[in-house]
Amino acid sequence: MTEINSMTGFGRCEVITDEYRILAEIKSVNHRYFDLSIKMPRKFNCFEANIRNILKEYISRGKTDLYILYEDYTDSSKSLKYNQAIAKEYMEYFARMAEEFGIKNDISVSNLMRCQEVLTMSEESSDEDKLRELLESSVRKACEDFSLSRKAEGENLKSDLLIKLDKISSYVKEIEEFSPSVVEEYRKKLTDKINELLSDSSADESRIITEVGIYADKICTDEEMVRLKSHVESMRSKLTCGGPCGRELDFIAQEMNREANTTLSKANNLKIADTAIALKSEIEKVREQVQNIE
Repeated sequence: MTEINSMTGFGRCEVITDEYRILAEIKSVNHRYFDLSIKMPRKFNCFEANIRNILKEYISRGKTDLYILYEDYTDSSKSLKYNQAIAKEYMEYFARMAEEFGIKNDISVSNLMRCQEVLTMSEESSDEDKLRELLESSVRKACEDFSLSRKAEGENLKSDLLIKLDKISSYVKEIEEFSPSVVEEYRKKLTDKINELLSDSSADESRIITEVGIYADKICTDEEMVRLKSHVESMRSKLTCGGPCGRELDFIAQEMNREANTTLSKANNLKIADTAIALKSEIEKVREQVQNIE
């Protein structure tokens, strides 16, 4: 049986070697789609496509943030570079400016070194394959930790939803048991009232009975209860089968809410109205919860 995953989760992995330290942290919250934001050092930009592909193996929906921290322990990773050609070009322009404007060329070494690109800090190329392997390993392990947290939360959501579905089923059963007597009582009262009003009239009695029956059927909730039971079973089945089913569950919850609204609008009895309100309230709780499921 496939597990249910929550869209809320957190995962972390730190990889430390003699040369590097890489820390990967993942967190996510609810979202209709897979929305990924990555914050990492610029030197890892060439690995971004691989990182995204790894995350897609573990996540199908949710607003996800990935943070990557990097430290380089190697002593020779950075060095200062002197660009002789640029420096020479600067000096030629300084000499030309002094001649054109009749001013003293008082440029010094300290002035020249401040000119852009004369001195630059360069980073020695690291072992790219080794660095990529460490990075992908840390991201993958963070994803595994992240998946465990989402699975644990998903199981809690599943248990809670199954309890709520049982409660919804109990409300449906109450309405089903009480509804026939309410409809019959309503039909009788309506018939008696019309007969009383038309006692001196020559109106067709069979026509009156037919119209009363049609009107009384408008308060009958049989169809709504049948559909509600079907939706409850469908949601229960998807929760049991597991997998990414949040969108489907959200749609089913909307349909359940529609049937509850119709039932409430038809209620002309205090008992059914109270039960329909409780039913609608429980369905709203289900709608809130399913929006947390991947």
